[in-house]
Amino acid sequence: MILEDQRVLHEDLERLEQAIADRVLEEPKHIRDRLSRDHQIARFLSHIQDQSTRLLKIYEDGEGERTREIQSISTGDPFESFYKELTSIKDFHRRYPNEPVENLEKAYKRRSPEENVAAASEIDAMFAGEEGYGRFFDLTTLHEDYLNLPGVKGTRRLTYLQYLDTFDTFTSIRYYDKMTDQYFRYVGSLAQYLESFMRRTKPLEDLEKLFGSFDREFEDAWEKDQVSEWTKQSLQESGPQIEGTGEGIWCPDCEKEFKNENVYKSHLTGKRHIRAAEARKARGGTADTDGPSNGNSPPGNSGQRLKERAVAEREFRIHKLSSAMQTERSDTRVNVERKQGMTDRERQQELAALYAEAAEPVGGANPDGDSDSDGEEKIYNPLKLPLAWDGKPIPFWLYKLHGLGVEFPCEICGNFVYMGRRAFDKHFNEPRHIYGLKCLGITNTTLFREITGIEDALKLWDKITRDKKKEKTNVENIVQMEDADGNVMPEKVYYDLQKQGLL
Repeated sequence: MILEDQRVLHEDLERLEQAIADRVLEEPKHIRDRLSRDHQIARFLSHIQDQSTRLLKIYEDGEGERTREIQSISTGDPFESFYKELTSIKDFHRRYPNEPVENLEKAYKRRSPEENVAAASEIDAMFAGEEGYGRFFDLTTLHEDYLNLPGVKGTRRLTYLQYLDTFDTFTSIRYYDKMTDQYFRYVGSLAQYLESFMRRTKPLEDLEKLFGSFDREFEDAWEKDQVSEWTKQSLQESGPQIEGTGEGIWCPDCEKEFKNENVYKSHLTGKRHIRAAEARKARGGTADTDGPSNGNSPPGNSGQRLKERAVAEREFRIHKLSSAMQTERSDTRVNVERKQGMTDRERQQELAALYAEAAEPVGGANPDGDSDSDGEEKIYNPLKLPLAWDGKPIPFWLYKLHGLGVEFPCEICGNFVYMGRRAFDKHFNEPRHIYGLKCLGITNTTLFREITGIEDALKLWDKITRDKKKEKTNVENIVQMEDADGNVMPEKVYYDLQKQGLL
C-alpha cells in the first residue's frame, strides 16, 4: 500500500533524527571514536536525504496511485478493503516464509562495545599510521614524486620539511615543465589526496558546496584572465630570451648570456649544458622557436590553452585546499620535527601507545556507566613530570636533558619562575617581560637580555641614558666656530652669542 510505505518512511525519518540527536550528545575522548561517530552521523544524514526524496515523490503522486488508494478506502466498504489487504499479506508470507523483517529500532540504536570494534577497524583502515587519525598529512610519496619531476630533478633537493612549506606554490617550475604528463599526474594526485583527506576528517561539513565554490571561483578568475602565473601576459613573459641583452653570447639551451667567448666555449662541455641541451631537444625546441609553448604551439593555441586550463585548475584547487587546512599543515610540520629527534624504537613505542589508547575504551567500557574521570586520576606521576601531547608524563631522561627541573626566577616578570633554560631564554621576547621593562620606563628592551633584577635593569638604563647625553654633548662640541676677531668657540656658543647680538 502507498499509505503504508508513506507511514514507514515517516517512522524511519523520525528514528534517524533521534539516532543523530543521541550521538550528538556523546563526547568521545579519543579522536578515533569522534571520527567514528561523525562518519556514522554522516551516513544517517545521507539516508535521511534518500528517504525524504522517496517520501516527496509519494506526496507529489505523479501517477495518481495515492489518490486512487485514498478514494478506494474512503468510498468503498472498509471491511472489504481490509480483508483484501490481509489476503495479499498472507499470500506474500506464504510465498516468502523466511523473508526477514527490518527492525528500525534496532537499526539505529547505539552500538555495543563488540560492534564498536568493527566500526573502529573501519577508521583504522581509513587512515595511514603517519596521519594519526586525520591530525597530520602523509605526503612522503608525493614528496618523492615532486623530486622526480622534470623541472625539479637535478636541482637542489628539498627536504620533507621544506616541501611541507612549499607544496602549494608552483613558481619555481618552468612553464614547459608544467606541460608534461608527469607534472599533470603529480598535481592531480596531490589535489586528490588533499580532497580525500578533508572528506575523511570532516564528514559532517558540506564539502560539496565548498568544492563547488572553488570551481566557480576558478571559472570566474579564468574567464577574466586573473589566475596567478597563468595569465596570457605572464605566459608571454615567461618564455626564455633568445638573444639576451645583445652584448654577449646567448646560450639558448641554458637560457644564459656569457660576456666572454672563452667562458661560453668551456661551458659547452659541462654536464649542466649537456643535460639542458638534451632536455630542450626532448621538448622539440630550437633556437628560434623555443618558448613557453612546449616548442610546438604558441600560448594562444586553443588546444594548448585547454591543457593550461586543466593544469591551472589543479594548482588552484591545491592552493585552496591547503589554505583550508592550515592547522593540519602546521601540526604536520611540528610532528615531523619532533619525530626527527626520536629513534626508530621510540617511534614504534609511540605508535603502539597510540593504538593501545585507541583500543582501551572499546574493551574497557564501564558497564555501570561511571564517569571516566576516575581513569584520569590513575596516571602514575610521582615526580610531577610535564605531560606530553598524549596526556602522559614525558620520559625522565628527556626531563633531565632539557633541564626542566632547574628554576629561573625573573623579578621583572613579577617573580615568575621559568622551568628550564629554554623557557627562560625564550621569555625575554615574550609580552610579559617586555611589559615589565616598559613599566620601569625602559623603551629599548633589546639590550636587557639575561637581566632579571629590577635594580640591575634601572642601573643599566641610567648608564645608557647618561652615555647618550654625554655623546650628544661631545658631538655638539666637535664643531668649532671663529668670530671676526679670531676668537674660537664651540658652535653652540657661537650661535647663542649671535642670537644675543654680541657678535
